Amino acid sequence: MVDSGGSYKGMSSDNVKGLVLALSSSLFIGASFIVKKKGLKRAGASGLRAGSGGYSYLLEPLWWIGMITMIVGEIANFAAYAFAPAILVTPLGALSIIISASLAHIILHEKLHTFGILGCALCIVGSVTIVLHAPQERDIDSVLEVWNLATEPAFLFYAAGVVGAAILLIVQFVPLYGKSHVMVYIGVCSLIGSLSVMSVKALGIALKLTFSGTNQLGYPQTWVFTVIVLMCILTQMNYLNKALDTFNTAVVSPIYYVMFTSLTILASIIMFKDWDGQNGTQIMTELCGFVTILSGTFLLHTTADMVDGESKGNLSSENHLLLRLPKHSEDSKGFAQEGIILSLRRQESAKSPRPARQIKQQEEDLEAAVPLRRQESSSRS
Repeated sequence: MVDSGGSYKGMSSDNVKGLVLALSSSLFIGASFIVKKKGLKRAGASGLRAGSGGYSYLLEPLWWIGMITMIVGEIANFAAYAFAPAILVTPLGALSIIISASLAHIILHEKLHTFGILGCALCIVGSVTIVLHAPQERDIDSVLEVWNLATEPAFLFYAAGVVGAAILLIVQFVPLYGKSHVMVYIGVCSLIGSLSVMSVKALGIALKLTFSGTNQLGYPQTWVFTVIVLMCILTQMNYLNKALDTFNTAVVSPIYYVMFTSLTILASIIMFKDWDGQNGTQIMTELCGFVTILSGTFLLHTTADMVDGESKGNLSSENHLLLRLPKHSEDSKGFAQEGIILSLRRQESAKSPRPARQIKQQEEDLEAAVPLRRQESSSRS
């Protein structure tokens, strides 16, 4: 916390509590991504994949362990919002990305490039910057105060826009582009997630006041916020499962973090007016910290498919394109890869210095391999 004169005065006790809870939350949530992914893989091997609309993962114990781990993390996150402003708590979710990417590298063998490690470091630096300059939590004495903030015209306009955009994505874009564009599933999660956090914060404040002796459970607004929280979390869980099952974890986690955090901070600024009482220097420092975190997540995203030592850090165009494909069954993946490689080599043949006879022979070998793979697949089935 920095005063109006620009000197550091230390964090308030509530902000410290929120910080500890947020760090614990990141640890549990980061680990849960990996455990759930392992469960989704097992479920997909014996039933319809979540990315194809299946729910066989509900019978997989490993997925439930991951789900319980995530719930513990979300409970800690829930409590953190009751003590600290969203602009402090939400960016610390970057630590869950670091944990998730590291565990994906170790357990799922999803390679983490050197630049990905640099991205993790940037996330940490940005998080520390925001922690040191975050605003204090505003004093709220009743859930009715939160309700009044939520029903102001500015936030109602934001909420209506978010719900409308989410419905448009679900109805219009998910059926067409959900399995090929990661932004569709994550867009739904992030939009609904920003409203979820505002409702979680409202409910957390109500419970904190109740536990401190001022009962808020008699107000209908408390239960309205509870219903909104449940609806939002169920929607987020559904589409996050689809995203995790369809795309690489090291890609899903940072993109989801960037979108979710950006929209949540925007919603908090509109609803709770976090920047009121802060000067321009403090606001700019927080923005710089947030941009630093975004830079780190961008590095994690763009280098997720890179492996140290491969072509001196540059992937071939064939491998890079194959790594960007969504995940499907092994046979269909093999057919697609052969077709793509054949197409790429035909495109490169005009520029290649190799003899035309050698190029022609390689193309014929690849064309012959495709029906052979199909025959082998049919005999196995």
